[in-house]
Amino acid sequence: MIHPVGLGVVMADWSAKNPFMTTISNNFVLNGEGSRKETRHVVFELKDSGLEYKAGDALGVVPRCPTDLVDELLEKLNFSGEEDVETHLGGCTIREALTDRYEIHRVSKKWIEGLSNRISDRSGPVEMKIVRRQRYSSNDGSLIVDWKNDSGQGEVPEGYVEIGSIGDNSAILLNELVSDKSSMEDYIWSRDYIDAISDFRNMGFTPQQLIEGMDRLKPRLYSIASSPEFEKGTVHLTVAIVRYNHHERDRTGLCTGYMADECETGETEVGVFMSPTRSFVLPEDGSKDIIMVGPGTGIAPFRAFLQQREIDKSEGRNWLFFGDWTSKGEYLYEEEMEEWKHRGVITKHDLAWSREGEEKVYVQHLMKKNGQEIWNWIENGAYFYVCGDKQYMAKDVHQTLIDICSEYGGMSPEESKEFVETGLMKTEKRYLRDVY
Repeated sequence: MIHPVGLGVVMADWSAKNPFMTTISNNFVLNGEGSRKETRHVVFELKDSGLEYKAGDALGVVPRCPTDLVDELLEKLNFSGEEDVETHLGGCTIREALTDRYEIHRVSKKWIEGLSNRISDRSGPVEMKIVRRQRYSSNDGSLIVDWKNDSGQGEVPEGYVEIGSIGDNSAILLNELVSDKSSMEDYIWSRDYIDAISDFRNMGFTPQQLIEGMDRLKPRLYSIASSPEFEKGTVHLTVAIVRYNHHERDRTGLCTGYMADECETGETEVGVFMSPTRSFVLPEDGSKDIIMVGPGTGIAPFRAFLQQREIDKSEGRNWLFFGDWTSKGEYLYEEEMEEWKHRGVITKHDLAWSREGEEKVYVQHLMKKNGQEIWNWIENGAYFYVCGDKQYMAKDVHQTLIDICSEYGGMSPEESKEFVETGLMKTEKRYLRDVY
């Protein structure tokens, strides 16, 4: 339901299906000179939306597909862009569908599987017969052979060998993809629809056939990097821009590329909504100590936590573990962090740089070095937070925490695992994670 705003009535129902349209007021690169990463600080205006959030929440951003990618796909298929199609949201033009309703930066498994229904009737060998053959002299250009197959029975002119049949490459590729899960995953991981149309160019597509099986456009969620009381009227994000090259074409992540390349500051309207968290929150008791582990863009919610703790004048101590490649290139929010450290908002600050020095140093290594003190904090009621990479970092941090509790808490490995995963995480809810 949409309510009027600006007349004393606030809008509280913004969602993924009904996002608030706003603009970006600030968008700049956080990395130092020479860094090979592109991490941006992006600020959205809340205006009169009535949107509210707390430290620990996430912001949903609704992207649009890149204009140049849409144009290239339309051109490749010889579509004007004005052709009508039916989508899950009703009718629209094919250009609108490819821009705002489907994700075209990566081909979907369902789309490829759907091609099998169209190609199955002609997936066998394609028989080819010569029906006419002419040959001209390379000396004077005169016609020396003029043969025509009038019978249609497959004869060939004298002196020529019959060409039997050739395989349909599209059918061969499709059969490999639908019959081999790993081949399918490898294929869709690195290809978009421009790549796929090239591979299946023998198929032919109508505008409606093109969109059948495409993934629907989905918003992306980003941990908010600000406290609403500290950064009034705005919401801040820390965004790692995804850029890569596959099959000799430069590409970007859908939403990160949209914010970095497609959005003009103060002009482009972007759809946003709040995604509240019930668990990744600061302790209600401000006297409680907190330990925060957030390398890379995992720093985002901890910037919000520190802002909020400062606003609240919380008495609890704040210990931050942060890391990335190098201090010169990837020390995100360096000035803010050093100022907080100088003023005592950050009580302890451990920095891990994986590409400085002879050995790679990660946050879990610094945790291990400080194991006794981490255990002391936890034993005295501290909350432990982790934000960032789920596949590697969070697993390593989790195991290191178990090892610390075992070594310094006088527990067996099994008892420590139970203490961390049941006691801290589930019962006491003092071990909280925002991983992705």
